[in-house]
Amino acid sequence: MHNKPLIAITMGDPCGVGPEIIVKALGYPLIKDISTPFVIGDSAALKRAIGVCDPTLSVREIAEPEEARLLPGGTIPLLPLSRLTAADIRYGQPTVAAGDAVYRYICAAARLCLDGRAAAMVTAPISKEAMHLAGHAYPGHTELLAELCGSSDYVMMLAGDVLRVSLVTIHEALKDVPRLVTPERVLKTIRVTAEGIRRLTGIPRPRLAVLALNPHCGEGGMFGDEEQRVIAPAVAAARAEGIDAIGPLSADTLFYFAQKGKYDGVVAMYHDQGLIPLKMLHFDDGVNITLGLPIVRTSVDHGTAYDLAGTGRASERSLLAAIRMAAGMAASGRSENGIYG
Repeated sequence: MHNKPLIAITMGDPCGVGPEIIVKALGYPLIKDISTPFVIGDSAALKRAIGVCDPTLSVREIAEPEEARLLPGGTIPLLPLSRLTAADIRYGQPTVAAGDAVYRYICAAARLCLDGRAAAMVTAPISKEAMHLAGHAYPGHTELLAELCGSSDYVMMLAGDVLRVSLVTIHEALKDVPRLVTPERVLKTIRVTAEGIRRLTGIPRPRLAVLALNPHCGEGGMFGDEEQRVIAPAVAAARAEGIDAIGPLSADTLFYFAQKGKYDGVVAMYHDQGLIPLKMLHFDDGVNITLGLPIVRTSVDHGTAYDLAGTGRASERSLLAAIRMAAGMAASGRSENGIYG
């Protein structure tokens, strides 16, 4: 019983579907079989979600993560870090109080993982707007966790059973992407992705496809020269290090071959280039993994779904996949050497 990894699940924005998908996921016996989960969040929000999704469950507040191991079935261990009012957790409406609470949930989970008291953290979706309203101006989970962990060589990867896609730039305005795609960033992303997929899958030399930035790989410079000036040199440098990377490849055809298993991973230059095809295949079961951190961190691959909040209809499949992956990575020690988070 005590050798199952302790998994900290952050509630995410309590005004969204996070509490509901947590309740639904923790109702699966499989989760208790492979891990000891506990929630970091708000009691009122979690109890409200139980009323919507599964009234057979109950909340048990804990003061320390280790107490989660001692609780009976049918209970959800909660480390309460906020006492939000009904006005603070109105469905579908970002609030300052909720945004500040979300920030504190994430910081607490990261600290527990860094201190070795939790084996991994799994994050429910946040509202960046709410966090910004509360004065925490981070583009997303990934950047905040990188700061908390003191990591600069971090990479965001979304993974399903078919596709694994990592990003050179993450939450950036499209107009800024060409400036941010540098040989150093492309090479770093290739390196971290190759090592991450190797540790995640056991494939000794993963085959990576590296995408172009411009249509048709720039068409010989007619549509841009980033392929010749930035991406190709980074791929060549990676290959010189023994990494099996190929590119730049045109994004409009690459994913056809990637979804047939030709590549173990894809390195995309910007957010939508990589994540639109990924979510076409893995909308319900994709997992967000932050590579390059000294802790294990996985997440759902979707947002707060404000339009579904309070209905109980939001799918828990992505969260289930994220918990399973976090438990597997923690149990096998795959967070060693700062590869996973």
